[in-house]
Amino acid sequence: EAYQSHAKLLEETHNQLLQSTLDAGSYNKLHGFTHLANGFAIHTTPSQAKKLKESPRVKMVQRDRGAKLMTTYTPQFLKLPQTIWANDKGRQKINNNAGEGITIGFVDSGINPFHPSFENNNDNLLINNNNNTSITTSVTCSSGFCGACEVGPRFPASSCNGKIVSARFFAAGALAQSRLNDSVDFLSPFDAAVKDGVDILTLSVEPDEPAEDTVTFLDVFEIFMLLARRAGVFVVQASGNKGPGSSTVVSFSPWSVGVSACSTDRSYPATLFLGNGQKIAGVGLSGPTFGKGILKHKLVLAKDAVYINSSLPRTPPYTEECQFAEALDPMVVAGSVVICNFSAGFYNGTSTLTSILNTAKVLGFMGFILVANPIYGDFIAEPIPFPVPGIMITKTADAKIISQYYDDQTKRTEQGSVIRYGGRASIGEGREAFFDRYKTTVSRFSSRGPDIIDSHRNPADVLKPDFVAPGQQIWAAWSPLSASDPIFEGNNFAMMSGTSMAVPHIAGIAALIKQHNPSWSPPMIASAISTTATKYDHSKVMILSEGYDLGSSYPSTPFDIGEGEYVAFLCSLPKINQGEVEAASGGSCNHPLEHPADLNLPSVTITYLVGSQVVRRNVINVGGKQETYLCAVLPPNGVTVDVSPTWFTIAPEGSQDLEINLNVTQAAKDFSFGEIVLTGSLDHIVRIPLSVLPVSMS
Repeated sequence: EAYQSHAKLLEETHNQLLQSTLDAGSYNKLHGFTHLANGFAIHTTPSQAKKLKESPRVKMVQRDRGAKLMTTYTPQFLKLPQTIWANDKGRQKINNNAGEGITIGFVDSGINPFHPSFENNNDNLLINNNNNTSITTSVTCSSGFCGACEVGPRFPASSCNGKIVSARFFAAGALAQSRLNDSVDFLSPFDAAVKDGVDILTLSVEPDEPAEDTVTFLDVFEIFMLLARRAGVFVVQASGNKGPGSSTVVSFSPWSVGVSACSTDRSYPATLFLGNGQKIAGVGLSGPTFGKGILKHKLVLAKDAVYINSSLPRTPPYTEECQFAEALDPMVVAGSVVICNFSAGFYNGTSTLTSILNTAKVLGFMGFILVANPIYGDFIAEPIPFPVPGIMITKTADAKIISQYYDDQTKRTEQGSVIRYGGRASIGEGREAFFDRYKTTVSRFSSRGPDIIDSHRNPADVLKPDFVAPGQQIWAAWSPLSASDPIFEGNNFAMMSGTSMAVPHIAGIAALIKQHNPSWSPPMIASAISTTATKYDHSKVMILSEGYDLGSSYPSTPFDIGEGEYVAFLCSLPKINQGEVEAASGGSCNHPLEHPADLNLPSVTITYLVGSQVVRRNVINVGGKQETYLCAVLPPNGVTVDVSPTWFTIAPEGSQDLEINLNVTQAAKDFSFGEIVLTGSLDHIVRIPLSVLPVSMS
């Protein structure tokens, strides 16, 4: 009741401020913030926003930059302890108590409550409403969580159950800017959370560029995450999909956990069989051509099947990309394996696989091959379920083999018209999973560090991303409406890639840790994951990172895979306006850190090391036994690193200060990497990544 009364008072002050400051009719109030922060969101003009910014009663005003979506088998791949799962006659099933009492909030593009993944699996429903009258909201309270089930189109009150315990939607901003499409955007949670009492908050929708008018850490989005962590919520966010370039991460702050994406050791190889016995590897997720890939079928180049006297445009989408069924002669292509070219339309994004599939179905292709074009080079493709047999040949070298075989087997007139199609081909089964322990790599699209402090991309003394988790070729629950990608329309599951696919893996691990250690703070949970994470694949080889070129890779660094008092950290940033920090955070800059790198993170990042520098860390023994640790260092190139003390004994719940002295021995133009390894007498191993740019020796 006290909170409700205070919230109402804040809402009244918001309205009074708006009415006294802005012109009547010049704004539309969208949201009021009364829990983590005291503020509001409005839709208005730049001139009215300027009036608010100049008001002495307002601490901060920022323009809404919008947000983007950072778009099974993983428990075994992650090597989670089998005690989490109960074994039932050789089959794994979830232990009913795993993660019980922990609530995870997801901020995403929506949820389909009718999907089988969200069926309730226990009899104790948190919501049971038998009222037949019109309902807009049902309230859910359990284990310290108290949320609501907001209903709307395709989201009845019965949607909330023992798995979906609360659902809310926030559409006012999009409605104000007329950005919604009624056919695919529903004003309900179908399209969530600190106030409700979640333990873990996962963000798959977020700004994908730094703010232009402030340091990255003081953006409103970052400040809200700081306030959430201050309230005891473990915040996990996608690090972004702008890799593999450096400083492309969009998870900036040390108080949130940024997750990058990697592949698993599972793949779905597809194979094209030519009539001369050659086998060519490709990408696809379809069944084989008739005859299970053994029986060969006529091979036809789409360009050779175009109507000669057609009045249709003679552009690549019509002549070689298989985009329009009316452009091709059905007498030629029916029952054939048709070669479609990756040409200008695919390169500029106007041509689609969906159109190829439509053409194939209309004209009765036996199958299709989308081949790389030497003009545009190799292309990148992900396995996609095709309703007709299909394969993508992504490398120009392989495409050349197909082209040579086709030319050798095809008889033409002097004018170039085909009089005999002698080439034969088949497509093999592409839906069977293959497992390769050497396969794990940081995904090409996954954003990389170093972290940045501003829109000019100056580096920050914070390691980002924090972790890497499976995020490539993940089978995900999918809405059959498939508004964002028609190729998956009608499917309940889709194979997706993106750092948003990686985020739930870390959230799930955090939930298990939180359940086992309910008193642990979010930084303790993050540190526990970071200091025990591995940088090696299942073959004990360092995880590789994909580069720009198809098939290229290099040994991963902490900027690919990742790794106290946050106001003191903010106040210690170079050239920072401490008044702005105090206004945004509500804290005081009376006791800033000596250096931003002194923030007690489970990693050390120094973006500008001149001569020598001492940084400090404090470790806590969260185990139940006394343990002795030895300190070892793998120093970054051009830097010596000394840790003091070199060994220590720490009691249960005890703490130990570590002093880390770094000295430049050779200047460099780029970051180098190392790590501090603490090896315990009870076989515990703690790793602290080091990322240093040694600028000069003095």
